[in-house]
Amino acid sequence: MPRNSIILENEKFRLELSQDCVAKSLVLKSNGAECLYKDAPMPFFSLTEERPFNNEIKLAHPNKRTTFGANRVRMEYGRLIVGFELIDFEAVVDVNITPRYMVFILKEFIVKPDSFGLGVLPMLPPVYEFRLVQLPVAPRERFGEWLNVVWDGEAAVNVLGASPYSLISSEKRRGYRILFGDTLRDVKLKNTGVALIVSEPGELLDAIDVFEKDLDLPRGAESRRSPLLNRSYYWASNVTPETVDTHIEYALKGGFRFMSIYYCSVVKDIGGYLNNGEYGVYRDEYRNGREDLVKMLKKIKAAGITPGLHVLHTHIGLRTHYLTPSADHRLNLVKRFTLSKPISANDTTIYVEEDTEGCPEYEKLRVLRFMGELISYESFSTERPYCFNGCKRGFNDTVAKAHDIGTIGGILDVSEFVGNSAYIDQRTSLQDEIAEGIAKIYDAGFEFMYFDGSEGTNPPFDINVGLAQWRVYRKLGRKPIFCEGAAKSHFSWHMLSGGNAFDVWSPECFKEMIAKHPFAEAPRMANDFTRLNFGWWGIRDGQRADIVEYGTALAAAWECPGAFQANLNMLASHPRTDDILETFRRWEDARVSGFVTPEIKAELKKTEVEHTLLIDEKGDYELVAYEHIKNALRGDGRVTVFVFERNGKTCALCWNNTGRGDICVPINAQNVSYVESLGGDELPIKREGGAIIIETDRKRYLITELSRAELIEAFENAELL
Repeated sequence: MPRNSIILENEKFRLELSQDCVAKSLVLKSNGAECLYKDAPMPFFSLTEERPFNNEIKLAHPNKRTTFGANRVRMEYGRLIVGFELIDFEAVVDVNITPRYMVFILKEFIVKPDSFGLGVLPMLPPVYEFRLVQLPVAPRERFGEWLNVVWDGEAAVNVLGASPYSLISSEKRRGYRILFGDTLRDVKLKNTGVALIVSEPGELLDAIDVFEKDLDLPRGAESRRSPLLNRSYYWASNVTPETVDTHIEYALKGGFRFMSIYYCSVVKDIGGYLNNGEYGVYRDEYRNGREDLVKMLKKIKAAGITPGLHVLHTHIGLRTHYLTPSADHRLNLVKRFTLSKPISANDTTIYVEEDTEGCPEYEKLRVLRFMGELISYESFSTERPYCFNGCKRGFNDTVAKAHDIGTIGGILDVSEFVGNSAYIDQRTSLQDEIAEGIAKIYDAGFEFMYFDGSEGTNPPFDINVGLAQWRVYRKLGRKPIFCEGAAKSHFSWHMLSGGNAFDVWSPECFKEMIAKHPFAEAPRMANDFTRLNFGWWGIRDGQRADIVEYGTALAAAWECPGAFQANLNMLASHPRTDDILETFRRWEDARVSGFVTPEIKAELKKTEVEHTLLIDEKGDYELVAYEHIKNALRGDGRVTVFVFERNGKTCALCWNNTGRGDICVPINAQNVSYVESLGGDELPIKREGGAIIIETDRKRYLITELSRAELIEAFENAELL
């Protein structure tokens, strides 16, 4: 071992830092696995300045964003004292060593009177970014991008944040990967930790569980071990005391034991997120306000269903009191401008100091905020004098006012989705205020959470996305069984134990999109020890049971759930509602009961093959691959037919998509049976000449001794009566 090396060691692993602050070794003690890639030595610590601030360095080097790598380190009283190339001040880093993990925390800087060179006043170091951990890690079979972990059957190396304020990421290099963790001046530079865990892969969640409990973080490891995590749920936007009984009936019919309730089921909304954020204004159906909500949630639980709340926690609707008659100062601005001329309450041209290049040009996004006034504009000049033209004063029913020269405002951060809401400046107290409103609703009896609109934050997104979720999460009285979200960043891992749900696709492209997106993401999420939600699958015109079944089968291949997006009007009118709900019920029960074995999962991962889950003559589940006859009834489209082989016979599964009409199939064979279920009684078959006539108002099975080709040809030449 080299002299003067610093050894940081716990029960699980040993990290060796050389005197010049390079990681020389990272060993998992249980099996001696070396986890570093030693052919790419690099500083364990570094810091970045937006330009050199030391006077002599500023003169000698270009004035640009500059990173200074650590080039020396020593241990004093249990702290690491770190020096850097070129610059003269040092950093003090605490190392909290526990049996399972280590946490590195930037505590302070040691600054000398002349640290910044001739003539520069002593000041706090102008550090923009501080890298607390930087490790070149040897390649392994798996990389979890979200958790920031490299692992295989031998070892797992995880660099993760010890607070929501740390920036955690990695860089892929040829033959290895750099895992790192930073703190940022503009977020929280000091007293923000970055943790290192090295373990056997089977013990990683154990280590993270201890880490989360020690630091009182959301319990991501614990949640991932819950048997409830993989249950599909029923999702609805209009669950009220007046409709809840009907929703419960449909949910139970689909085998759902979780129900996600959209925020606008509880509070008033005027459409398209315009009222989002008014979490204290209940809908009229809740005559007694929160008391009625508590009763409704108890009714849902009494039916054996767990309710969850779906919110857009970063969106503030344009018609809320936060945006009219005066725009709240805590709303985010994407570009800031300073008035170069005073304006009256009637001026329609607004002159500003800063370049307007890159300002929004889409109509709904062309909104300025100066003080509490919103101002829309038609166009802008990109040459001096910079100005906004065609301005409508008092936009969104705000109050038009005169503003002095030098007034600072800017472009309101209007949501890119629909354009009916704006985003919160995460540096302000507004997110906490909104969180308190959400928590009052959630604590009425909800037990899981969906953080929609999670991408709606200001930069840095890799911190603020998770930070916004955490600011809501920490206000909840009873912590959720699991959470999902529309977007995630590193710290989100501790909260979004269910991962994200993919949005709604139309029946026409559903199968293609399921294979292209959630199925492709599922193995990546598995590398993060996480399942994802395969998506919100609605019932709409053109939806069929086989479309839903394709999604549920691929989701089951990765032990993932889906979600059913319910609309009461469509459920009541759609001809195949019962078949679609039965498909969900079967797959939900099959996954929970353990029917989906590793062998079945391997079969289901063949995306080019479609599968259906049958109930056999004994009442047990049976998986078969079946083929869609796309040209059935000469491509008529009103009847769907699949064929498959079973017990030496060729079978057809068919139904009428419109709910009406018998079909005439040119089959002259006598040995044909016709059933609603494999264990049920045979139904009578009408015969006319060389054809049979069968009802298709529900799903029916036709069992024949024909070859597959003969049966396919017969249905291609069938006719709807």
